[in-house]
Amino acid sequence: MKISLSGTDVKKVDNVCTEIRQLAGRTGVEMKGPIPLLTKRLLVPIRKAPNGAGTATWDRWEMRVHRRLIYIDADERTIRQVMRIQLPDGINIEVKLQS
Repeated sequence: MKISLSGTDVKKVDNVCTEIRQLAGRTGVEMKGPIPLLTKRLLVPIRKAPNGAGTATWDRWEMRVHRRLIYIDADERTIRQVMRIQLPDGINIEVKLQS
């Protein structure tokens, strides 16, 4: 099973990773990860004066997306428990089953 987590708050992403690690330890399955992937930086420059009068001053807004990757040799019971994990707001999870 391949689990990919992403979110803008690194603490929330790491908390979900530790929950999955504890779950894997309780069920006794082998786990690899969390593997930190590159952080995406989304930059948006916005002009302060929209009408063009005055100097060209800009605000630069930035959002960072932190990603983690986890591999678990899971059985049916572990998959059900992973699906029941409560995710905080702003955390996206993608689960892929591999054969």
